[in-house]
Amino acid sequence: MVTLSVRTVSDHVALAEIELCGELMIAASAAIGERLSADRIDEVLDVHVITERTTVPRQGDHRG
Repeated sequence: MVTLSVRTVSDHVALAEIELCGELMIAASAAIGERLSADRIDEVLDVHVITERTTVPRQGDHRG
């Protein structure tokens, strides 16, 4: 008898990770040279780097 399990959140996370790994493997196989650059990896994974930093005041700075 086969029991079907209910999909969990971790299943969706695992599938997303597998898809990202596949995208990286495809990019690596098409790359010239031995390695992908950090910029190319970010591009494949659709990572957007935030260059501006926002300063958050410390809690003690709010005391009067």
